[in-house]
Amino acid sequence: MLSLAQNLVDRSDNWEFIELWVDPIIFPPRILMLVGSQQGNCCIYDATANYKPLFESAVYDEAHSWLVEDDYERVDGRILSGEIF
Repeated sequence: MLSLAQNLVDRSDNWEFIELWVDPIIFPPRILMLVGSQQGNCCIYDATANYKPLFESAVYDEAHSWLVEDDYERVDGRILSGEIF
């Protein structure tokens, strides 16, 4: 049986970017990953809960709004797939 983290790796072969978001109020901070696909779909994963998917959207703006509504803050920078491969 594959772990949720392995499922994330298997599903993300067409990812375009990854953003890290944190909840700065709690300690230790809750860390979420917003993964955008080349088709424009976005999925938010909880890095502190074995990469459990929390939210999926067909567009970036909806995923961004979901994070901002819950007071998450984006960590500076964005990881692009073209920079890694």
